[in-house]
Amino acid sequence: MIKRLRRKFVLIAAASVLAVELIVVGLINVINIGEMHKRQTQLMNILCENDGDFPEFGMWREQMYNNGNGPGGGRFFPPDMNGEEKRFPDLGFKLNEETRYQTRYFYIRYNRELEPVEVNTGHVAAVTSAEALSYAEEVSLSGKTSGFQGNYRFEVRDTIGGKLFVFLDCREDIRTQRLFLLISAAISIGGWLLVCLLIIVCSRFAVRPFIENYEKQKMFITDAGHEIKTPLAIIQANTEVIEMLNEPSEWTISIKNQIERLNGLIADLLRLSRMDEESVKLVFAEFDLSNAFADIAGPFRTLAENKGLSLAISTQEGIRMNGDESSIRQLVSILTENAVKYCDAGGSIEASVEKTASGRHAVIRVKNDCAEPPSQPERLFDRFYRADKSRKREDGETKSGYGIGLSVAKAVTESHKGKISCKAEDGKIVFTVKLRCL
Repeated sequence: MIKRLRRKFVLIAAASVLAVELIVVGLINVINIGEMHKRQTQLMNILCENDGDFPEFGMWREQMYNNGNGPGGGRFFPPDMNGEEKRFPDLGFKLNEETRYQTRYFYIRYNRELEPVEVNTGHVAAVTSAEALSYAEEVSLSGKTSGFQGNYRFEVRDTIGGKLFVFLDCREDIRTQRLFLLISAAISIGGWLLVCLLIIVCSRFAVRPFIENYEKQKMFITDAGHEIKTPLAIIQANTEVIEMLNEPSEWTISIKNQIERLNGLIADLLRLSRMDEESVKLVFAEFDLSNAFADIAGPFRTLAENKGLSLAISTQEGIRMNGDESSIRQLVSILTENAVKYCDAGGSIEASVEKTASGRHAVIRVKNDCAEPPSQPERLFDRFYRADKSRKREDGETKSGYGIGLSVAKAVTESHKGKISCKAEDGKIVFTVKLRCL
């Protein structure tokens, strides 16, 4: 149990950190890509508005200053002492004297008859005039007015004399984006692994208070169980002496029944405590599940008949599994006894074991009539949980129990890496156990 708790703590903490890192890295990369896209858009606007080329910086600066508008709507102010342009509120791309030399681009101008009249590749070295024309033809055939063609971002503008195709080389931006993504992802993964290592180390200290409380609880159960056994044995001996001196009465019979119930409760508590201890290992061996199921479920027919109930048992032969046979027998006993105990008066009970269609698992199923099933069937596996408190001891020993038997059944199932479930359907309550078989 302690290992499972630590494992869950580590998994939850690691998953939380991973989710936060994915969000942070994702946002950083989205912002980075957005800024690059914004810069490319501003460059394309400048090129398209100036017939495919950059204007002279001094003329453009004077024009923007007089108009009060920069690319993207930013307002320009006179340059500072270092000659840098000041702009507010846009803190993104700024045009300067080197922009036209740092930007790689080319354009093709068409006339009204869509014949190329000008091909300018003077600002790019990787594309010839013929290749530039082929790029423009591919864009023209696609019918798009903007987008990407390979490593080039393009935009098509209608001009007075025809059409202008402008291509901006974005390969450096694309490479930078990919490199930034890889570096940020690598740093994120490395940081996450380091945090996971710290979580694993610190988890020992995080679960220590729970371990201490759990150990104290387990010690209390063990000590209390042994302490209670002695007075119960004395009470039982005194009751037997009273029955020897006087004939048994309803009072002595009731005392003996309550002693038996308390002994059963102590045995279940000690059994649960031992099963929760990771140091206690069940003895696994191959055995015949079909025979074990029939041996345990069969004797309950008599008990069911005495209560006016019918018990139908269906067993598929030849089912074998690797497990602790005594624990599996106890599991079958708990489920069958529970069905007999809580079945509606005059009702029927069905107990069966069979293989699944794949043949990899065995399914133990016990169902009984229940006109008023619990609203939360799965809570029946909680320790000391009673689905209907109003029915406590309403018919003497028929409904007796402390709500711990099904907890033992769940612990047995989980110790065999199986699954147990409970659900209400068609006026019946059904318990299903799925175990791996041979």
